[in-house]
Amino acid sequence: GGSTAGYFDNPYITHLEDLQKVIEKGTAANQAGIYGPALAVRTWSFSYLTNTWGDIPYFDALKGDVTGGSLSPKYDAQKDIFTDMFAVLDKASKDMAAAGAAGGDLAGGDPIYGGDLLHWQKFANSLRARLALLLVNKDPATANTQLAAAFAAPGGVFTSNADNAELAWPGDGVYNNPWAAFFAGRDDNRVSLALMNLMKSLNDPRIPLYSQPSPDDGTYKGAPNALTAEKAAVFICCSSRVTAQMFPGNTAYGFFGGSGNSFPSFLLTYAEVALIQAEAANRSLGGLTPAQAAGFYNAGVTASIEQWGGTAANATAYLAGPNVAYVPGTPGLVEIGQQKWLALFADGGTAWAEWRRTCVPYTISPGADASKANIPRRLQYSTTEVSVN
Repeated sequence: GGSTAGYFDNPYITHLEDLQKVIEKGTAANQAGIYGPALAVRTWSFSYLTNTWGDIPYFDALKGDVTGGSLSPKYDAQKDIFTDMFAVLDKASKDMAAAGAAGGDLAGGDPIYGGDLLHWQKFANSLRARLALLLVNKDPATANTQLAAAFAAPGGVFTSNADNAELAWPGDGVYNNPWAAFFAGRDDNRVSLALMNLMKSLNDPRIPLYSQPSPDDGTYKGAPNALTAEKAAVFICCSSRVTAQMFPGNTAYGFFGGSGNSFPSFLLTYAEVALIQAEAANRSLGGLTPAQAAGFYNAGVTASIEQWGGTAANATAYLAGPNVAYVPGTPGLVEIGQQKWLALFADGGTAWAEWRRTCVPYTISPGADASKANIPRRLQYSTTEVSVN
């Protein structure tokens, strides 16, 4: 609980509080171009909180400075939170579409889309599709309804990498990409063996895009997860660091290339959305049919490779390979799950939520020195919640 406190507390006291103020001011001014994007990003952030912890303070949260508001907000059921998130995204998309240019925009105050409301509609709808598919095992009827609504909502969903929701970091030493800031001062992270083995088994062109060659022999190697410091030491020397794209160049322990301080953070990508569409088509959900699945699958894999610096030719060759070329039916669901997990590199929260839903890749297992014999399904609540709420 102590180690999760920052992850749980910080969204509430930083950006969620800021977004709430933008929503309140935009709503008071009746400007959907102000409150619509903020509603979408607030929902994006809350979705990580509930995916990570389950029940969380939601409806009564962010009201500590409001008359009658509570400093100990109640916990809401995850089902109720999801129901509201769908409604909020529906409102945001429709309000922005109805307002158009008259709805105002955030312009320079929007580091993701520069105030482009069509892109924000696509973001809201694409996020709605992500959340809908998470329910497919638990509530397939709602998943189907919400997928159809997301695909049909004003603006539709992402259709290319040009739609990707990327937070562009200035890289000015004040606002740097958090990964680059992390790697600047510590050198005890390596590419996971589970990730590397899957990519190697598929002859994946993203191996050199996601990782750096091993310093001892120039090959690409993963390191096992969940080892003691003593056991991990033998892998630190000789396995692959994460891609230089995420490194700031100079670090406290050497130079590893990269302009990582200004590397964007991906909030939501076309690769993920196309693979959501592929799975929906495979399952005949959201108005899509199995005949459409291969097209969406190929588009999603191609988009991921190109997003990380690969080429269309890389993607074409890869998609012809064994265990990558799309196969209809249940085998296709496994392929889609693998490719989405690979495409979610650098978005661990979503990758974990997807793995819990699909169990793909099947090779994920607790490390040798893990404290429990099973993969966690959620994190422990923050110790600060125990003490103050």
